[in-house]
Amino acid sequence: MAEHLDVVIVGAGLSGVGAAYRLQTMCPDRSYTILEGRQSMGGTWDLFRYPGVRSDSDMYTLGYPFRPWDDAKSIADGPSILRYIRRTAAENGIDGRIRYGHRVVGASWSSPDNRWTLDVERSGPDGATGSSRITCNFLYLCSGYYRYDRGHFPEFPGRDSFAGALVHPQHWPEDLDYSGKKVVIIGSGATAVTLGPAMASDAASVTIVQRTPTWIVSAPSVDPMAEKVKRRLPRRMAHGALRWKNVARGTAFYQLCQRRPEVAKRMILKQAAAALPADFDLGTHLTPTYRPWDQRMCLVPDGDFFEALAAGTMALVTDHIETFTPDGIQLASGRHIEADVIVSATGLELVTCGGIDLSVDGETVDPADRFVYRGFMLSGVPNLAFCFGYTNASWTLRSDLTSRAVCRLLRRMRRRGALRVVPRPSAEGMEAQPFLPLTSGYVTRATSILPKQGPVAPWRIRQNYVLDLLDATFGDRGQCLDMSSAPVGAATGR
Repeated sequence: MAEHLDVVIVGAGLSGVGAAYRLQTMCPDRSYTILEGRQSMGGTWDLFRYPGVRSDSDMYTLGYPFRPWDDAKSIADGPSILRYIRRTAAENGIDGRIRYGHRVVGASWSSPDNRWTLDVERSGPDGATGSSRITCNFLYLCSGYYRYDRGHFPEFPGRDSFAGALVHPQHWPEDLDYSGKKVVIIGSGATAVTLGPAMASDAASVTIVQRTPTWIVSAPSVDPMAEKVKRRLPRRMAHGALRWKNVARGTAFYQLCQRRPEVAKRMILKQAAAALPADFDLGTHLTPTYRPWDQRMCLVPDGDFFEALAAGTMALVTDHIETFTPDGIQLASGRHIEADVIVSATGLELVTCGGIDLSVDGETVDPADRFVYRGFMLSGVPNLAFCFGYTNASWTLRSDLTSRAVCRLLRRMRRRGALRVVPRPSAEGMEAQPFLPLTSGYVTRATSILPKQGPVAPWRIRQNYVLDLLDATFGDRGQCLDMSSAPVGAATGR
């Protein structure tokens, strides 16, 4: 007989640990476990080991609101974030609820039984494998939005001819020695702008090759207000004040980018120009054709990216790759760049619902055919929530809102004696709109697999923490939700 639990959380990363804390404190009567496919806790912050890996958001908003961030740096390195997640789990007994090497590959809902049956592939540290089944009343997916087993790696012409080391940041070799070597980094996103300055101090040369520029802004790695606030306020109050200060600043800048893009462009380029030599070609290398925040903004701590460019320890080339060669990269302009190491910082491969095969009463669920309810449930799919953070702010701001919303939903179901909750659109033929409001390559590549959003709430996904918090506090939480306990046929809501 399969083991049964009230709630199963999938994923033991930043979101999963936060979800477990909310479940323990808001729904202490519910049994739960966390199923983690890998052999360790931490998700992204345990997976990525490339040089300089760090947050691209401040830790007062990326950290948990219930566990103050105490380190001096607000833009933190990956190992520090990983320690923070693990300490949070240990302090709250969450680490004892995690089952490592448990990868959920399928989840089927039965309306007569009002429960999910999870097909789990198990693997041990010693390589032993097996399978099992677990049933639960509610399934909460905190497994992230990208594939952990591989990143996006384009088929560059001549790739196999390159005689040096070719690596992807998602699977960084522990024994890679780039000291004194010529390094080429392909890409223009957050990973590339992190890797460049981090590798420049040891490599003979570092050249970042990008097809198109990205908007890049600098921020202090240590919040200049943090120590003053921490000296004057109690620990939790200081953390909350800094959190809200950064929420307000981030929201204001995003709104400026959306409403007055030309003003935002001038501000961003003025900051870059002040840090770079007068003859640096801003127009070619640092001025994208799209508006700020049409793609995710790159954040660099203390201007290290601009500092490396100004010092000449790193170069930035905007061009198209024609082919790899045995000793480097041939560009469309005719230029050849020599390389001993090439890093393909070319992005992620997105996945929905952790790549789990979902079905409801025998009917396969394709997330691309569904609408997203309040940013965390799928239309027509009972007792399932998924965690997806903001695209224009810290991931945890939304993930924590989602976890609290899930817990409030569970409590409401308990009060009503409901065994099943299903989001259903209030009108047929609702206009479908893209799930994510970004034009980034990793998003456009995944358009065909992502769910849709609608034109109005609760099917509209706002990228605004303040409005979402107000809605979560004062909005109609039962809107478009069907709660019941009687068995029904296959769900058909789209």
